[in-house]
Amino acid sequence: MKYRKIEGLDKDISKLVFGTATPKLFAAVAENSGDAEKRAAYELLDEVYASGINTFDCASHYGEEITGQWMQDRGIRDKCVVITKCAHPNKWRQRVTDFDILSDAHDSLKKLNTDCIDIYMLHRDDQEVPVGTIVDTLNRLYDEGKVKVFGGSNWTHERIEAANEYAVKHNLEPFRVSSPNFGLAEQVADPWRCDARFGDGCVTISGPQNKRARAWYEQNKIPVFAYSSLARGFFSGAFKSSQPEDAKKIMDEPGIIGYYCNNNIERLRRCEILAEKKGISIAQTAMAWIYNQKFEVFALSSPVTKVQIQQNIAAINIELSDEELAWLNLE
Repeated sequence: MKYRKIEGLDKDISKLVFGTATPKLFAAVAENSGDAEKRAAYELLDEVYASGINTFDCASHYGEEITGQWMQDRGIRDKCVVITKCAHPNKWRQRVTDFDILSDAHDSLKKLNTDCIDIYMLHRDDQEVPVGTIVDTLNRLYDEGKVKVFGGSNWTHERIEAANEYAVKHNLEPFRVSSPNFGLAEQVADPWRCDARFGDGCVTISGPQNKRARAWYEQNKIPVFAYSSLARGFFSGAFKSSQPEDAKKIMDEPGIIGYYCNNNIERLRRCEILAEKKGISIAQTAMAWIYNQKFEVFALSSPVTKVQIQQNIAAINIELSDEELAWLNLE
């Protein structure tokens, strides 16, 4: 495992971040859950932590409760980096308000059994809300010691830039991290448009149209926590580019909506070729593409077996040339 530091946080952060939106963790906190479901969740979290992954990505509606219980029972809260997110819209309204940001933070602190969140992010943006109002609210949590670092998930780089300009002007803590979609697969549509509970507003920096955004992250040294780094299983190796229709049998609806297109099928074909040449897996090839970018990327992934965990970690050390990076991305 490789680790990095980010400004404002005194802990090392694993380059591979475990995404807690997984079936085993959901099952552990379901209404009908019992000891068996909790044991299965703990076994997965134990395996993840034993591998060297110390950073866990949660949100107000997933991962917090079981991850908080596990950290408390194992006595390792101080050794873990917890990311959680707030102000996600619901089917009735946008929730990027001072009330929702503060309320979600206090709920998250309780569910996580902690007095401070390491990295706190807005899950979505509402561009009708002035950035200054949001920065002021987040600084209230920062000043109270309830969050150490904050940022935006699904925020455009332009909005982050505006927020940080406001922070500098008013001598406030800025956004220090960002979590857009990023990976080899181009996101061709909002994956969650199929579910009214989750609204829309997903932001990606993948694909040729987002070169400017990627250059901005490189120039401004803002770390990216890349979600759906393997495009919800598109690069899992579970289906072949020669039989793309199999994807519709294997992937979930958000994955098909977001990533199923001819260009991504061609990217998968090229991953297959390069993976065979290098003696690595397709998933490792796609993960290595992320880790070989010119800006700091922490890849969010949700491996569920020991082999998957070890393969994803090994991808951190796989080097790809500039020519290979460009070829994989159809450049």
